[in-house]
This record gives sequence, structure tokens and C-alpha cells, in this order.
Amino acid sequence: RDARLAWWREARFGMFIHWGLYAVPAGRWDGKQVGGIGEWIMHNARIPVADYAALARRFNPVKFDADAWVRLAKEAGMRYIVITSKHHDGFAMFASKATKYNIHDATPFKRDPLAELAEACRKHGLRLGFYYSQAQDWHHPGGAAAGGHWDKAQDGSMDDYIRDVAVPQVRELLSNYGPLAILWWDTPVDMTKERAEKFLPLLGLQPGIITNDRLGGGFPGDSGTPEQFIPATGTPGRDWETCMTMNDTWGYKSDDRNWKPAATLIRNLVDIACKGGNDLLNV
Repeated sequence: RDARLAWWREARFGMFIHWGLYAVPAGRWDGKQVGGIGEWIMHNARIPVADYAALARRFNPVKFDADAWVRLAKEAGMRYIVITSKHHDGFAMFASKATKYNIHDATPFKRDPLAELAEACRKHGLRLGFYYSQAQDWHHPGGAAAGGHWDKAQDGSMDDYIRDVAVPQVRELLSNYGPLAILWWDTPVDMTKERAEKFLPLLGLQPGIITNDRLGGGFPGDSGTPEQFIPATGTPGRDWETCMTMNDTWGYKSDDRNWKPAATLIRNLVDIACKGGNDLLNV
């Protein structure tokens, strides 16, 4: 464990990237601003599955430049990147055979940005990690049982969803992108020990991988994840990583201009590092 975590304990600073279909509405639906954080717009506006999925036809980020993103992180002193491979909206930001609801198959873009990021990270010497929402999926039947339910299209078994979508996708992520540094789980609602155990054998595909404490089922992972705050004394005896936004939202929201001053971001980084933690700063 110490050998696996050695680089991470030295790194201190990483880039968190929240990117997905929610960037298209950018916090607005039916001409109105929707409250809450940007990447939760489908949930907060109770958008029907089919209506939200139609956003994929408008998602064509032709200016995406993985090399530029990785160089920016490196120039800022970051040592690793964690990006949303699939958030709670169920849309995969990678080419997935488990479901056609992904950026390669469902959008005009027809590219795999995670593959391009993996190549750029190898080129520039940064480590790459993937965020994956294993327990909440508002698109696929059974995935919304845990995280709210407002459309009959979401009806289904959570166990079937885990077996047919989540486990195959995590296998793809751990198999198809070369060496990965981090698997960043999120929101383990309704994740029993039995459900969580379905994912554990997959970690053997990446023996050096670091996981956080959000898989669920009582599995502690390698690191704690204080969100939007810095523990007053750190967390003695426990590796930890504060994830924090630069404004108030994780995913893009056009009206959120409440940016933290640069001095605050720098002081936060110093505060986190000297307490023995890592700063995962979201863009």
C-alpha cells in the first residue's frame, strides 16, 4: 500500500475535470435557470430521460485539445488529472460497448476524449484517473433507484444495472486506457456490501490503482475525500484529498461567476499540503 501511494503522497496537487452533457444546457432548462450545481440539472429539473438524452445530438466539442489541457495542468504544478468518465446523468465520456449512450456513439463528435487524455498524460508525464458514478445513473433502467426517480424509463433493477452497465464499463476503463493512477467512485447510495463486491475483482486489472472511500458497502478505499472543506487538523493516520471547486459548481453553469480569488486558491493549496493532504481542484 505504501508503494502504491508513494507518488500520490508526494503529488499534493491534481486537476479534477467535470465534463459531460450537462455542459450543453449550462444550468438552463426551458429558458429558466435551474437551481443547484450544473451537473445535477437532469435531477434538479426532473428532465425526462429522452429529453435529456437528446442533448447528445448537440454535443460536438470540436475544440477539445487533450494536449493543451494536460500542459495547462502541468504548468500549474499539478501532478495528476481525474476526469468524469460517467457522472450521475449516465452519459459515458468514452467509447463504451456496454451502452450506446456515450460520446463516441451518441454524438456528432465520434471521438474518445479519455483515450486522447491518456495519450497526452503519458506524453507529458502526468498521471490519469477516472471518476465513475457507480451507484447513481439517471439514464439507464435501475440506476435511478438510488438517486431519485421521476420517469418510468428509469424503472428497473439496480442489481441488473450494476451487472449490465456499471461493472462492464469499469472493466472497460481499467482495460482500455493503459496504466491508470486513480479510480474515483462517487455517491454510494444503496450500495450494499454485495453490490460493492461486484467491482472489487476488477481492481486487479490495475494493481497500482488508488481508490477513494466512496465505493460503498463498508469498503474504506485508500483515501478520504473531504468535499469543499479542509479538515482543521487534516486526518491523522488517513490519506486524504480535499476536492474543491473554483466557483460554486462542479459542472459548467453559465451564471456561476462566484470565482474564488487566486490568493484563496493558493492559500488552500498550502493549507492542504502542510496538513498532509492533496488538493484536487476542479475545473
